Amino acid sequence: MKPAIPTLDDIANKLGEVFRQSPARDLEKNLKAGLAGWLAKLDLVTREEFDVQAQVLARTREKLTQLEARLKELEARGQAAQD
Repeated sequence: MKPAIPTLDDIANKLGEVFRQSPARDLEKNLKAGLAGWLAKLDLVTREEFDVQAQVLARTREKLTQLEARLKELEARGQAAQD
């Protein structure tokens, strides 16, 4: 009787078991935790929050432009009334 030849699935399963039991798995967890902690200390916002604030800023700039134009119009009227 011939010895059974391991299949690719058998080899992959064995390698997976070895990896799960190795210190590399712990190292990966520790690195991820450390990186997550470091990023949490930074003053970052999500892309969604950034996009919302960009829209608010665009509307504010538009309103400011309108108010500046209105102010110039009122100043011109006031100047004309004084003359």
